[in-house]
Amino acid sequence: MTDTTRPPVADWTTDFDHTHPDYAQHAPEIWEELREGCPVAHTERFGGAWLPVRHEDVAAIARDTEHFSSEGVIVSDFRPEGLAPMGYAPPITSDPPFHAGSRRLLLPAFSPKEIDRWEETTRAACRELLDEMLADGATEVDAAVAYTQHIPVRVIAEMLGVPKEDGDKFRVFIHRVLEAPGSFAHEEIPYEETLDYYLKTLIAERRANPTGEDDLVNYLINVEVDGQPLSDDHVQGSIGLLIIAGIDTTWSAIGASLWHLAKTPEDRRRLVDDPDLMVFAVEEFLRFYAPVTMARIVAEGAEDAEIGGCPVSARDWVLLPFPAANRDPEAFEDAHQVILDRQRNRHLAFGVGIHRCVGSNLARMEIRVAVEEWIARIPDFELATDDPDAVRWSTGQVRGPRELPIRILSTNEVS
Repeated sequence: MTDTTRPPVADWTTDFDHTHPDYAQHAPEIWEELREGCPVAHTERFGGAWLPVRHEDVAAIARDTEHFSSEGVIVSDFRPEGLAPMGYAPPITSDPPFHAGSRRLLLPAFSPKEIDRWEETTRAACRELLDEMLADGATEVDAAVAYTQHIPVRVIAEMLGVPKEDGDKFRVFIHRVLEAPGSFAHEEIPYEETLDYYLKTLIAERRANPTGEDDLVNYLINVEVDGQPLSDDHVQGSIGLLIIAGIDTTWSAIGASLWHLAKTPEDRRRLVDDPDLMVFAVEEFLRFYAPVTMARIVAEGAEDAEIGGCPVSARDWVLLPFPAANRDPEAFEDAHQVILDRQRNRHLAFGVGIHRCVGSNLARMEIRVAVEEWIARIPDFELATDDPDAVRWSTGQVRGPRELPIRILSTNEVS
């Protein structure tokens, strides 16, 4: 697959481009090649960026908030400047000491008990999507387009208290920010079609016309820190974070899980026959198909910063490919095999350190429910193609199937 808008990559060790379709389609092979030859790759693209692939290096950088700032977490040609310590999407873009307080605000909304209340909403969304997908008796479907990409969109819309139709806007925002970062900078996109406009309008409307509903937008507008409400910038950044970081990541993990089951009939049968295995299977899907690569910027004044012995310069980009770390044989036994009942599984799918994903409970629940509902309704299925390129993986820092052709071999009636 070739993308004429991006120059071809001559050497992944010295010229990598994680936004190129070739990377999206073949990332696991690239990580393995780098790990065996040059475990810290570099590129002059994006103004200079680094790509470590060993678990040890990735985890060390994620924990090191002194040398590596979270001011920028999405690599592009446009480096943020002067936004620390809050950043544009707190708490994920926040550095200490601001980070702790902004993270603490979100923890109650994503506690296990709070997420339990959204499970039935998620199941209802999955069942509705399956009904729609199977209504015409189709035997071949695109599981990504018809199923996985809608589930977290609907759940997040419910949590925010916005119409589910806004999900179409969310998908556009996600594509611009995550799949093609910076590529729209020179296009004349009407301001009314931007994420900034959507969020500013939403917050202004809620402030002017309080709804009294128990949703996340109202929570952030009304919560106080040291007796003071959050600024509009803080509220906007946190809502934007939930849309950008809480949707694409989860639908990618769901899609990759279904992709694995479509091409691995023995694992599919094990989950159908033994539902109690699901809790372990979800963790293994998260390890092996972790969707998220985060980023950092080398902090100003961090002259002694290094990655795996390689000195780096202030303001360099550093990618943290958690998926690559999760396949490191130095960290996991049989790292290149999916073992559904793996017992020791301290994976980095949700990151590590102070920025470990605050929404991990929500993501786990959505993945589990989405796979449970799929195999309950469609217990026997396979890939509808032998062409590996027919399953298209997303570019950028979130990797998951964007086109997933599935052949349905059997279905169950709705109970």
